[in-house]
Amino acid sequence: MRLIKLLLLTTSLCLVSLGSGAAEPVRLSLFSWPGYGFWFIAQEKNLVPDLDLEISVIEDPYESFSLMTSGGLDVTSSTAEYGPIAADKDVPIKMVTYTNPSYGTDKIVLAPGINSAEDLKGKSVAVLVGGLTQIFMGIWLEQNGVNFNDVEYTNLIMDDAVGALVGGNVAAAEFWEPFGSHALEALPDATVAATSSEGDWIETALLGDAMYMSDAFLKERPEAAAKTLDAYFKAVAWWKEHPAEGNKIIAKHLGFPLTDVEKVLGKDGKIYKGGIWVFDAAQAARFMGVAPGDLPLGLSNGQISQHWETTTDWWLKFGLVDERHPMEAGVNLAPLKAISGN
Repeated sequence: MRLIKLLLLTTSLCLVSLGSGAAEPVRLSLFSWPGYGFWFIAQEKNLVPDLDLEISVIEDPYESFSLMTSGGLDVTSSTAEYGPIAADKDVPIKMVTYTNPSYGTDKIVLAPGINSAEDLKGKSVAVLVGGLTQIFMGIWLEQNGVNFNDVEYTNLIMDDAVGALVGGNVAAAEFWEPFGSHALEALPDATVAATSSEGDWIETALLGDAMYMSDAFLKERPEAAAKTLDAYFKAVAWWKEHPAEGNKIIAKHLGFPLTDVEKVLGKDGKIYKGGIWVFDAAQAARFMGVAPGDLPLGLSNGQISQHWETTTDWWLKFGLVDERHPMEAGVNLAPLKAISGN
């Protein structure tokens, strides 16, 4: 009898071991920002049990891209401008979907005493060099009669950019929330020169975020790539149904005050003017041109192609790419097509 019990116990332990090892590991990263926090919901709520999401917070997106290139990461969430650079530099990384446009979370803040773009000539401005914040600044300068290269671009992440503006080391900075509000609270005489809720910023969807996957992950583990994308959009769908709890999960994992998360995502799971518009799977598929249908706020089906051309135009201006490449060189739509049934 003892032998039978021992055999049964051994069999049970083996089954538990096999079950616990069934989830496929996926290594992904994000930097500290609520717009990427849906990964934590997917993980905490186990929305795709087949996957073991190993999430790292890495503040420099180029560090994440480097890790993806060397095989240390499979997926990263970052801003939506890297595709043309990856294509030009033959980096084995592809954008797989656009995830959200900025609808007011991004703003250009001028230091006290700076009253116009003209006042910035020859001065230093804080941006993420090689990121959409640099393009936003360049476009705003040219819209206001100043050449994009008449300023010095200082490469700073958000926390450091707040300190640089408050300390008088830069004359202006581009921020996303909650860092823009933090800068304005610390510098009451600073002024907001532009926000992504104004003009045609939302209609162009230039300022926004995306998901990237390594070529190795896409080629060697296509089913896992599709499941990973599905996990993200299942988390978005869950958040839209439970925004209060979802925001608390994101705040907990990022170490942010809940109010800072709400400055980006809002409180009701809907399009949030002043923050971002979080795409669900259907909206992402339309923006990327893999499913029919219209989008709100003036966005068009397949608008990613215009986004690709605009970012390429600016990377050519800034000298970050040497030539123009077709969108297919930096975008892989296979996972999105797989989860969209196309």
